[in-house]
Amino acid sequence: MPASATKPLRVAVLADSDTRWKWGTLTAKRIAPRDIRLDGYLLRGRATPTARQLGEVGVRADSLREVTAAEFLRAMDEEACDVLVLALVGGGVQAMLHGLRRVWEDRPRRPVVVTGYVGVVYEKLTDGLLLRHGADLVLANSRQDAERFRAVYEGVGADAGAVTEVALPFLGGAPHTGGHTPYTVVFAAQPSVPDTRADRTYLLNRLVEHARRHPEREVLLKLRSRPGEHTTHIEELPYQRLARGLGLPANLRLVHGHMGEVLDRTDLLVTVSSTAALEALHRGVPTAVLTDLGIREALGNHHFVGSGCLASWDQLDAGHRPEPDETWLARQGVAADGTFATAFDTARARIAELLDEPGGLPPLTPYYTPVTAPGYLPGVLARHHLAPDGRPLPGAPAADREPGPVRRIVRRTARGAYRHGVQRVAPVIRRMGEL
Repeated sequence: MPASATKPLRVAVLADSDTRWKWGTLTAKRIAPRDIRLDGYLLRGRATPTARQLGEVGVRADSLREVTAAEFLRAMDEEACDVLVLALVGGGVQAMLHGLRRVWEDRPRRPVVVTGYVGVVYEKLTDGLLLRHGADLVLANSRQDAERFRAVYEGVGADAGAVTEVALPFLGGAPHTGGHTPYTVVFAAQPSVPDTRADRTYLLNRLVEHARRHPEREVLLKLRSRPGEHTTHIEELPYQRLARGLGLPANLRLVHGHMGEVLDRTDLLVTVSSTAALEALHRGVPTAVLTDLGIREALGNHHFVGSGCLASWDQLDAGHRPEPDETWLARQGVAADGTFATAFDTARARIAELLDEPGGLPPLTPYYTPVTAPGYLPGVLARHHLAPDGRPLPGAPAADREPGPVRRIVRRTARGAYRHGVQRVAPVIRRMGEL
């Protein structure tokens, strides 16, 4: 029977990092046709979010647990839900699609499966999209992305009907109405852009110089994580570490916290290519995308060509305030024109239609199969301990039983050691290799 039209929808979100948890949970609330019960699952890995990172999102789940891929598939076999949001990197989505196809193969009805991208899609467009193919809805955060997504799917002969235009779910907040006292400049840091010590040190020094040139301004360095925490991307050289011993001016502070709360007091947002730029533009906050290190695909700031926001620190030091191009904004899903309230209507209607599909939904049908990608798919699935048919491989973590207290302690210890190796040891080894 179709899901009851009166009781809350049961929505599950599987996420593998803090940013994707934020996107997944906020998306779940935006696309649900009615009230929901939210069950959260955190895929165990190097970027599993901490309690502090989860709290920053501001969305509380009715239940929350950390799982391996095998544990999650078992939960989806044993527990009912109406909608599943896969907030994962592309390979994770593909693995879950194949695993879920097997888990649900004998069910008369299955959940609606939704996936998409956390923010700006500026690299690995084709690779990422084909790894997400097979979900019932593949969300595009803008009109431009929706057009690109459909073109990729149609270009390889895959069904493009799942592509659904929405907007970034975390847009919102009070519109910028004018200057604060003091005038506040915020630099939104990114974990891996730029990725070299020289470039990150350069940007930090320019921020310090801007603060010294404008002692009447408050200058904030908005950090993505605290030491020891991981994000969607590995941060090998945190700005707080680079800032040690610099002697920061009194009007420059390093801050954490919810980006929306920081934007409440921002008069100029500066970044290399952070999605925070889109959040700021949505609210009408003057926004500068830096050109100091060039306009390059590796930096992601090439996405902002035509935006009117590209500027250098020299220009900002001299008082320049970029003016965004309205046509560019309209194509990027920024919804600064007030259409954000209706941006998720199509997705909600589509999900309601799928939930009421007579006889239930057909099996999940990803584009990649052992026939279409026999040299690629097995490796993608194996990274999540799944065989080519979607079954857990022999020895897959927790494939057969719930972990006991000793196994849970060992996991926490191993994960901590892994994160330390990724963040502290690996960068040293790489630098030694460059000598």
